[in-house]
Amino acid sequence: MLKTDLPPSYEESRNHPYGNPHGNYPQPPGYGFPAYGIPPQPPVPYPVQPGMQPPPAVRHCPAFHCPGVPPIIPTYGPSGVPRSSPSTGDAEGFASPGAWDSRAIRHAFIQKVYLILAAQLIVTVAIVAVFTFVDPVRSFVVQNPAVYWASFAIYFVTYIVLVCCEKPRRVFPWNLILLCVFTLAMSYMTGTISSYYDTKAVFLALLITAVVCVIVTVFCFQTKVDFTSCTGLFCVLAMVFLVIGIVTAIVLSFQYVPWLHMLYAAIGAIVYTLFLAYHTQLLMGNRAYALSPEEYIYGALALYVDIVQIFMFLVQITGASSE
Repeated sequence: MLKTDLPPSYEESRNHPYGNPHGNYPQPPGYGFPAYGIPPQPPVPYPVQPGMQPPPAVRHCPAFHCPGVPPIIPTYGPSGVPRSSPSTGDAEGFASPGAWDSRAIRHAFIQKVYLILAAQLIVTVAIVAVFTFVDPVRSFVVQNPAVYWASFAIYFVTYIVLVCCEKPRRVFPWNLILLCVFTLAMSYMTGTISSYYDTKAVFLALLITAVVCVIVTVFCFQTKVDFTSCTGLFCVLAMVFLVIGIVTAIVLSFQYVPWLHMLYAAIGAIVYTLFLAYHTQLLMGNRAYALSPEEYIYGALALYVDIVQIFMFLVQITGASSE
């Protein structure tokens, strides 16, 4: 046996990092990373001695590209879909189809609310015109105050029944029937109030109400101010206005004070203008609070009450100024 075929001594194996440099031992594996300036070497067959087991096979893979492992780990969004997926939008920032579907539902909801509101206002304007232009009807209401007070009773009873029985998922036909009854009751009450004032005052109040509603609606759809986040403030404002109304009614029942009546009407017009802005933003769906798409009856009812109340307060102001 030659000397070169002998196994290395202890000192030679200890001093050399890879064993005997003169033997036929394999090169160290690259572990997927080629050495600097040295191409990866193919594995050299390990000399198997009699009675020894061969070493386990070593898996050699190119650097950073092992089979079965993706080169880039995808990131996932909140919905569990990879952000690089084309279904969530491209790099230009386009919205996903789900966002467009919800926006279409919200637009259909707003359209439905304003269609119902337009029908209610047409009925109210027609009934107010009857009480204003038909002299026998106007004279009958003025000569019989019971008709005037009966309109208030019908309005409050219908309003309470409609609020208590409003079921968004059972909207047809009972809620629509109650809404029609409520519209007729409030139109009747508005007509009886208008019969006590001059025709010019009624027209002026109607014109101012239309201008105020258009301005408030455009402002709510364009502004960044969120009225729906001030729900507590609006609740306090409603309580204060209710107390002011009760005190004003008690004072005016003993002695009529014109300036107090006008002050109360001006405060009422301002308060219901703010409520109109609040209820308009509830329809939009992009604020702190929003109505459900199934609650279009409530949305139309809220806007209708605000507009009619603004008209009734304005007709009191314009009627007093014309006198």
